[in-house]
Amino acid sequence: MTTLINTTNHSHTLKGLRPKPWRLGVAALLSAVLLGNAANAQDRTITLDEAIKLGVENSKTLKYSQSKIDRAVSQYNQAKDQALPTGSASFMYSRAQIPANKLDLGPDQSFSLPKSANANLGIVSVEEVIYGGGRLRYAKESTDLLIQVARLDADRDKEQIAYNVVNSYYNLYRVLQSKRVVEQNLKSIDQQIHQSQRFFEQGLVTRNDVLRFQLQRSNVELNGLELENNRQVINYSLNILLGLPETTQININQLDNASLQVAPLSAYQDTALAARQELRTLDLRTRVAETNIKNTEANKLPTLAATAGLYYVNASANPFPNSGKFITPLTAGLALSWNFGSLWNNKNKVAEARIEREQTIIDKGITTDNVKNEVNQSYQNYLTAVNKIKLLETSIEQATENNRLQASRYSNATATATERADAETLLYQAQINLELARADAGLAYYNLLKATGKLTK
Repeated sequence: MTTLINTTNHSHTLKGLRPKPWRLGVAALLSAVLLGNAANAQDRTITLDEAIKLGVENSKTLKYSQSKIDRAVSQYNQAKDQALPTGSASFMYSRAQIPANKLDLGPDQSFSLPKSANANLGIVSVEEVIYGGGRLRYAKESTDLLIQVARLDADRDKEQIAYNVVNSYYNLYRVLQSKRVVEQNLKSIDQQIHQSQRFFEQGLVTRNDVLRFQLQRSNVELNGLELENNRQVINYSLNILLGLPETTQININQLDNASLQVAPLSAYQDTALAARQELRTLDLRTRVAETNIKNTEANKLPTLAATAGLYYVNASANPFPNSGKFITPLTAGLALSWNFGSLWNNKNKVAEARIEREQTIIDKGITTDNVKNEVNQSYQNYLTAVNKIKLLETSIEQATENNRLQASRYSNATATATERADAETLLYQAQINLELARADAGLAYYNLLKATGKLTK
């Protein structure tokens, strides 16, 4: 059956398919705005290792973690200061008025006091604890362990910061790769639109066929707009993480996921149990709890200290030394004190300290199970992502072959525009899915490293 097409109507129809002049003006304006923004922005290509390094160097969280380490060191130094001798000095002046100054105790047993009297008393004393039941030593041990805990917490924060950078980096990679697929697909669709318009002019296809390809292009363009919006959001967040100017446009080198090989699961489990900061922190906190038990038990022991004192006693109104008007006793000795009430009122404190130690031991058991589960899940996620890539690569081959066959059939007028567009859409979606899967596999690998505590090692 031969279809006759009116040439005049055909020309009118093609005219309706051409873009309007005002649309060209809007497109030119948008292009000028984008070019202007691009001129103000700074492009920078960053590798993943560089991104992690910048993220760690510029992290405000890690700076806060360092302040906690500094505080723990200060507390340790304060504990050391407690072992130093203590000293004090005081001076007191007093004046006494004695209105009734005569005391009569019987015959020949009366005496009188002056109407007033002055007194100056100065005291300088030094004390050094010789034995305090080990409390000072336990205090230093405890604060030294807390320094190590603060450093492990900082290492854990560093791992988390590095993973946040890796996550944002791969998200940006995912978006950029998807945008490249969109650009390639738009070029292919433009060729199909050009071909369909040529077929339309020859009367081989209908106007709906041309519109079908144009609609397909609009849908791909909408996807491209969403990807660009996501890119800007991720790019801005990554700039903040890396400490870069907010207008920096980050480019990413092609990531080589093929080099990300994994060892057996047991190797990652063993590494995690030895390296995870949470487990090492709980080991230290168990030691802190044991030290607290010893420190609490030490409260039952006596304290022995060496003391030395200098006294200045002056009964004149003049506080300054004047020959024959003052005395200066010197004292030295040992002071032994014992609060024996601690023998019966300290036992519950010791019991509480023992409970705290048991809690840290139980907490470590729970955390160990969680770490092993996390490593296993991360390991399985990576293997799944790798297998998914293999399946998608096969689907790419199938979609490519299907697209080639439909293109050939469409050129020979044996396939409809819908079949041609559907084949191209399947290929496009398969390409997008493959890039997403590659990004997911890379991210899953670094998540596995984080689960073992070796992301920044």
